[in-house]
Amino acid sequence: MARFVGRENVRKRLAPLEGAQGRTSYADGAARFELPGEVIVVRPPFGLEHEHDYDTVRLAPLLEALAVDHVVAALLVRLGGYAVGVFDGERLVASKVGSRFVKGRHKKGGSSANRFRRRRDEQARALIEEAAEVAAGVLKPWRGQVEFAALGGDRGAVREVLAARAELGWLAELATPRFFTVREPRRRELERLPYELYSAELED
Repeated sequence: MARFVGRENVRKRLAPLEGAQGRTSYADGAARFELPGEVIVVRPPFGLEHEHDYDTVRLAPLLEALAVDHVVAALLVRLGGYAVGVFDGERLVASKVGSRFVKGRHKKGGSSANRFRRRRDEQARALIEEAAEVAAGVLKPWRGQVEFAALGGDRGAVREVLAARAELGWLAELATPRFFTVREPRRRELERLPYELYSAELED
């Protein structure tokens, strides 16, 4: 079963296996360890360039990849709020969060529903535009340093924010494969994000 595990926990889980009987294969961004009665596959969050096969359990290339810190831009958006940040390793070095009220969906029909929908659309558009403006301002000074982008919240809202400002297009190009689910984009979510950013996908 695949799950995301913090990089330090991955190290603790696998370190005792170094040099054990088995086979190791590094390929396609993943490390595969074949042990008697067990197979473990680990995919680091920011890729794994090393490729080689070993006739024993060889952990060094994987652990080295997991230990590397990166500069990561984060954009978390849901209808109701947004959070923008830049991480240097696990340290949050720039950030800004905001919120705007967006009405929930209207369940009744008729003209009142149409007015409600128009109002809701106006509120959502205002939020998207504000989030895009803030993201552009916070991230612009870091564009030349950012290596990866972490996107999260609601996929549709994030797409709209990226489309709202041409200067945000580079975020999609640097986005990690993992989309981060957050219930409310707030500063506390940004502060918790490093653990998830550096978590590896582990199958065992």
